[in-house]
Amino acid sequence: MEGYIDVERVRRETPAVGRLIHFNNAGASLSPEPVLAALFAHLRLEQEIGGYEAANAAASALGDFYASFAELLNAEPCEIAYVENATRAWDMAFYAIPFRPGDRIVTAEAEYASNYIAFLQMQKRTGVEIDVIPSDGQGQIDLEALERSLKRGGARLVALTHVPTQGGLVNPAAEVGRLAKAHGALYLLDACQSVGQLPIDVGAIGCDMLSGTGRKYLRGPRGTGFLYVRREVLETLEPPFLDLLAAEILPAGGYRLRPDATRFENWESYVAGRIALAAAVRYALELGLPAIQSRIYGLADRLRARIAEMPGMTVTDLGRERCGLVTFVSARETPQSIADRLRAERINVSVSRARYATLDLGRRGLPAVVRASLHYFNTDEEIDRFCAVLARTQ
Repeated sequence: MEGYIDVERVRRETPAVGRLIHFNNAGASLSPEPVLAALFAHLRLEQEIGGYEAANAAASALGDFYASFAELLNAEPCEIAYVENATRAWDMAFYAIPFRPGDRIVTAEAEYASNYIAFLQMQKRTGVEIDVIPSDGQGQIDLEALERSLKRGGARLVALTHVPTQGGLVNPAAEVGRLAKAHGALYLLDACQSVGQLPIDVGAIGCDMLSGTGRKYLRGPRGTGFLYVRREVLETLEPPFLDLLAAEILPAGGYRLRPDATRFENWESYVAGRIALAAAVRYALELGLPAIQSRIYGLADRLRARIAEMPGMTVTDLGRERCGLVTFVSARETPQSIADRLRAERINVSVSRARYATLDLGRRGLPAVVRASLHYFNTDEEIDRFCAVLARTQ
């Protein structure tokens, strides 16, 4: 049944829920028992027989990492790379692009600050132009303005954050993909907050590269991430650094890159984490991404409605489509004060600050917002408890 999650089962398999109310990134990354079992089993094997031997013994499980992500993203296993976190995965893709003076990087106002810093560094190195597309009246990237920008020519890259860190906005990734393809630009999608929360089909989206993490909505371990690179563009991209996994030395001199996305990997990696992340993907696939999305969106909509009814509270989420990230401010308290008061009541939220999304939050006059990240293991009772405590902290 689409939209149905066996919440009782999920909560049984998540030992940490119940003791705290997790409405933050830590809550989103609470790993279920099958993921923890995969992680601990490999760590125990490393303790018993050694790291190299354990990795050899786990060859099948390691191979499933590529197959599981291919199924999750509607990709091919050869288009998947394991990278230690989302930022490094995004970096590996971005810095592999051969920018030249006169190229343009096209992005959105809601872009993540870490990504924008990389744009600025590339501008300093090569003289590329950074073209920030304004938001439309509903807060998402303005598609008409994007098309006008792309028609100017010279756009080497369209870079977009699918779900920005500072709110519930879901950018129209597929529509952006169609425009990028029509105008011959590469398309890099930062899916850190969206993979595991909603269905992702890289073919339908049309992105050339997509980066993400294991620790948020996929509920995998920290220190894990992944990168998708479309097979047709692999040969045009050379990673910013290489080792003996990513490439081989040729007898006649020079080197040859791996023909698949593993050219973006390096020899040493968190093997137990990779195995556990594959288990997390399988867990999400078993539950079903449409069902996960339906439950998360439903919980978030209920929380937004409850907060909007409270005197002095303002929900700050934008977008035609809004996901599980719920953000708000109070006329009476700072976001940090609210977060501290909630934490004292064993309710975890986070604070998104303007430094994480300077162009967006700064433009909107929001130094910071409270962010409650809903997941499918959360409940209506937890929303009631959250709102009761929030009302007392005004």
